Amino acid sequence: MTDSQKFDLIVVGGGPGGYVGAIRASQLGQKVAVVEKENLGGICLNWGCIPTKALLRAAELKHNVSNLSEFGIEIEGSININLKNVIARSRKVAERLSIGVSHLMKKNKITVIDGVAKIQNKIADGWQIAVEGKTNYLLEAPNILLATGARPREISGMEADGDKIVTYRDAMIPKKIPKSLLVVGSGAIGIEFASFYNDMGVDVTVVEAMDRILNVEDREISDIAHKSFEKRGIKIYTSATLESISKSKNEVTSTIIIGGKKQKISTEKIIMAIGIIGNTENLGLEAIGVKIEKGHIVTDGFGATNIKGVYAIGDVTGPPWLAHKASHEAIICVEAINQKTSIHQLSENAIPGCTYCRPQIASVGYTEEKAKAEGYDIKVGRFPLLANGKAIAMGEDEGLIKTIFCSKTGALLGAHLIGAEVTEMIQGYAIARTLETTEAELMHTVFPHPTISEAMHESVLDAFDRAIHF
Repeated sequence: MTDSQKFDLIVVGGGPGGYVGAIRASQLGQKVAVVEKENLGGICLNWGCIPTKALLRAAELKHNVSNLSEFGIEIEGSININLKNVIARSRKVAERLSIGVSHLMKKNKITVIDGVAKIQNKIADGWQIAVEGKTNYLLEAPNILLATGARPREISGMEADGDKIVTYRDAMIPKKIPKSLLVVGSGAIGIEFASFYNDMGVDVTVVEAMDRILNVEDREISDIAHKSFEKRGIKIYTSATLESISKSKNEVTSTIIIGGKKQKISTEKIIMAIGIIGNTENLGLEAIGVKIEKGHIVTDGFGATNIKGVYAIGDVTGPPWLAHKASHEAIICVEAINQKTSIHQLSENAIPGCTYCRPQIASVGYTEEKAKAEGYDIKVGRFPLLANGKAIAMGEDEGLIKTIFCSKTGALLGAHLIGAEVTEMIQGYAIARTLETTEAELMHTVFPHPTISEAMHESVLDAFDRAIHF
């Protein structure tokens, strides 16, 4: 070990929570170190959010090219997929952004240390952390920010083997496109991969233990998505339990239980997408008494754990497991550490969620079911994209914009979108909720024509029986 290096803040993990927290701390005059064992940008940038969107873009383009005749454009011959180049571009996109994060670290004078961190000792003015890597270090700081992320949850006896049974990481870099695929789990990760592989010509089956797919979404939206996916040829089994898996040379046979009856499904590969669990192990947390529940670190609304000077943000603290949530939590946490008085706790209802399947899905705030459960008397507006001029012109008229308001105050309680480019549109409603906008302000906002966003306006109008175009 070398002599201890002293910092104001040590961030463990260089993902979208860790590196953002480090930058904000540096902006506030802190001397900061980031310890990262793999790649800056974390899972999101290197093996999640970004490279998967590159893959999904390739699948979307293939779908669009396959349907060009609808627009009067004829292509002779077959459409060929160069899988090697599809994956190479995805990896190149991730690499480019990781290099960008490295530049940001240098720009903000943040020390980046390669290795694995473990809390070593409590010292008089904070904590001592040991870092093991190509070079070993001892670091000291009064405050530690844990942003170690999470990893795929596994089922005992059905663990991923990197071949027949894979997680998202292997699913992103397949050596060849399988003929058939079973996706276990229908959250955002599972559905995005189901959508990608289906567009690539794979026979896809989805198995979900809950009574519907995308169960964190508004039920009406998940029902529309279900019908859309089945129309594309994706087979979906809900209220289905995966009992066992048996592997042979060329396929995997899964036994699932539906309504008390067993059914066998044979596919070339299986993607396990049943959730994630926080990376809390080997950090020295048990020794210092940091509280952990259900595989995640317990924190207050400002990232503080039950141990003074130890903070945590992002996926390691629990759902929703979203990069933008981690980034925002990091800023809140760092500002709290530096005693900024303008900070506010992050409300889960303020966090937009996006699923980049085809059609896209996006939401913020209460679902209709949740709003009613919370005791709100509500007004609900709906506007189908089949009545939107831009969507029709694009050939993307499948979808719905749904808004939920408090009937007494006019407050926007929630918004739920399914259709083309809705992941780019949801932020309009997210801002509206942050500003505590009512239906009056939204009605008096001018939406440009022709855009799909006009459907957002019409949905608001519809909630109060004022829709013009439907």
